[in-house]
Amino acid sequence: MPFCSGCGTEIGTDVSFCPKCGAPSGTASAPRTDSPAASPSAGAGLEENVAGLLCYVLGWVTGLIFLLIDQRPFVRFHAMQSLITFGGFHAIQLVLIFGGVMGGFASAMSGGFLFGMISFLVYGVLSLAILVAWIICMVKAFQGQKFKLPIVGNIAENFAK
Repeated sequence: MPFCSGCGTEIGTDVSFCPKCGAPSGTASAPRTDSPAASPSAGAGLEENVAGLLCYVLGWVTGLIFLLIDQRPFVRFHAMQSLITFGGFHAIQLVLIFGGVMGGFASAMSGGFLFGMISFLVYGVLSLAILVAWIICMVKAFQGQKFKLPIVGNIAENFAK
């Protein structure tokens, strides 16, 4: 499917003008400025690969920012993948930290210490996996590849549309 060169909206092949901003579909014209929806995205000055890389820099936070300000499909995909992946990892880490702290407090009670140690061990392994995924995603986005993480990639692609 082709995309509008003015606003990035997906348009049909038989359409001569973008239904969102009114830009001609066959030429690379600037978006119309008389419509608030047609204003260029805040990330329009960045190359797509650089914007894709920046989606991952601060994890889910920059993913959310780029999802809100950039309408290009490549950038939206990476922003959504960052938001889902690193938002989920962040939530899991919070649960593990809470479990470890509560396990430490409950060490005087039965089995609390063991649960706390397991939580911290899993937290360390998960942190290493997050680091590896973070680096791979940034490198692939900078190379201009639409790299999909297992499971999350397809979900991000569906939500980014």
